[in-house]
Amino acid sequence: MVISRIPITDKRYQQVYDLREEVLRKPIGLSLKNEDLTSDAINTIFIAEKDNKVIGCVMLYPIDDEEKIKLRQMAVDGDWQGRGVGRMLVEAAETYAKQQGYSSIILHARSVSEGFYKKLGYYTTSSEFTEVGIPHVVMEKDIF
Repeated sequence: MVISRIPITDKRYQQVYDLREEVLRKPIGLSLKNEDLTSDAINTIFIAEKDNKVIGCVMLYPIDDEEKIKLRQMAVDGDWQGRGVGRMLVEAAETYAKQQGYSSIILHARSVSEGFYKKLGYYTTSSEFTEVGIPHVVMEKDIF
């Protein structure tokens, strides 16, 4: 398995889109087709790839804070969940963010995924709220 950083113009972006659709939207009855994806162009996209297939992805999105960046759109193919792919993607994103001078990463975690991020050193900074129709919490990790 290889972790890479790709631009939105990369041919593998279509696989990223398809994976996000399958893992993040279909299970909750939504579709990326109905969302504004213009921000994808300014995201830093990381992929996990095995045998020329994208099996995981995560994005870093700049926010209006010079010290923080947002981790978003974490998705791992169902056949690969629980095998360290998500951890490797988050670690790659953290390394990149640190190299770019950020001191912390924030994210909106689905409440069911809160434990995953806690194992990686993230801490919860909000009470539960609803986003895309499901419970989430804000989490953060200092990376300096």
